[in-house]
Amino acid sequence: MNELLKNLTEAVGVSGTEHEVRRLIRDLIVDHVDEWHVDTIGNLIALKKGTGASDLRVLVDAHMDEVGLMITGYDTDGTLKFDAVGGFDDRTLLGKVVQVAPKKLTGVIGARPVHLLDAGQRSSIVKRDAMRIDIGAKNKDAASGKVKVGDRAAFVTEYEELDETAVGKAFDNRAGCAALIELLRSRPFPFDLHAVFSVQEEVGLRGARVAGYHVNPDVALILECTPAYDLPNEDDVSPNVALGKGPSVYVMDSGTVQDPKLVAHITRVASELNMPYQIRRPGGGGTNTAVIQRIRGAISAATIAVPGRYAHTPTMMINLRDYANVVRLADATLRNLKPETIRRDI
Repeated sequence: MNELLKNLTEAVGVSGTEHEVRRLIRDLIVDHVDEWHVDTIGNLIALKKGTGASDLRVLVDAHMDEVGLMITGYDTDGTLKFDAVGGFDDRTLLGKVVQVAPKKLTGVIGARPVHLLDAGQRSSIVKRDAMRIDIGAKNKDAASGKVKVGDRAAFVTEYEELDETAVGKAFDNRAGCAALIELLRSRPFPFDLHAVFSVQEEVGLRGARVAGYHVNPDVALILECTPAYDLPNEDDVSPNVALGKGPSVYVMDSGTVQDPKLVAHITRVASELNMPYQIRRPGGGGTNTAVIQRIRGAISAATIAVPGRYAHTPTMMINLRDYANVVRLADATLRNLKPETIRRDI
């Protein structure tokens, strides 16, 4: 059992309320870093001093937050109205168990039962605004006494391993956080490593923008969990990325074009390690690379990701070998990083 992934994924950290995850990570890294602090927005920023062989200023980022729900009101029957924090497919919500912070009250996401729907209603997808969270409250007053508007609700999913496959919530992006923790636990790098466990990625890449400006690096590596599209699909036999086929390397997404020189360095290192890797099909999605890349005078930045099925749902799957290879690839990428790796030629 990978206890690091288990503990991180079962912790609660919906965007804007990442404190439980932040404290857990702080406790996991405090003996392996030279300095750490939490900035005003909530980023956990740590410094692991290097050997002094290189004066590159390097940032590695992994966002702590997960998608979830926010309470927006009450019905007279005591159920809770809610909206999404981050992107969601409404089909994944019905019947799911949630815990409503800060008291972690148990709730169930429900809607009118199928027995009471007409034929037309049965064939349509139930929209989020027709769903409610039931916490067992008898009426509106009872509900408002337990839960406040603005409280977050997180999914309840226990971590489990099925051979090489891990099942749990919030691998996006606790898998990236776990990988960064493993890097901090390793021997010193040639340069000082600035680790950023950032907040509010799922609602606009907000924490990384602040942390990137503060660190002002020469180069940044972003560790993520990217959607895998490897389920049976007769109309598309060439999936984007798949579980079990190695780390995913970004070249372009909806937010940015990754630095080609840094991408070439990453793929070259993977080849030298005889490690399988996958180029993520360009377009769609986005990561903290988009904002970190554009701070101050612009910097070299790229993303390495663990492929994950069912992203932005209550339950995800990743391949544990892919995860281990992301750690290996990130470590080797950093240890072989030199100024000329990212230097632009005319």
